[in-house]
Amino acid sequence: MRKTAHLTAFTLIEMLVVISIIAIISTLLLANLNAARERGRDAQRKADMRNIQTALRLFYNDYQNFPASGTGANAGKIVGCGQSTPPGPFTCEYGSAWSADNKVIMSTLPKDPLSSQQYQYVQVDLDNYTLSACLENKSDDKGASAGGAAWCPSNWMYQVKP
Repeated sequence: MRKTAHLTAFTLIEMLVVISIIAIISTLLLANLNAARERGRDAQRKADMRNIQTALRLFYNDYQNFPASGTGANAGKIVGCGQSTPPGPFTCEYGSAWSADNKVIMSTLPKDPLSSQQYQYVQVDLDNYTLSACLENKSDDKGASAGGAAWCPSNWMYQVKP
């Protein structure tokens, strides 16, 4: 009598089913991970807006007006760096220090978490401004329509005013 080993293995169909299930679960997890990253960047943008808003108030207290806003290639930037007498003030760059007349307003003027976007500052008049950030998560209840603005690809922004 001869004994034969009885081997069991997965069939091709069973392997394909398992691989399909793993692929579906991976897709769902990646989608949720990307959404969580977007919400995290939006939370950072809102915190940056509050910090810049505080710095703008400090600038206002020192100079009795809000800084000018840039034009042309510098549109959306704050013009309030350097000396207040000619040849200044200069355009402040996001991601760099913001100092005026040898006073540090912010050690680092925050920049948008995505390198393809930047915050938008517009001086309305000497006592008013709008500071905006483009949000990625369109379901954010603090957001508003950007009105088709070219600087905001999602057309959903967060805005602060004095």
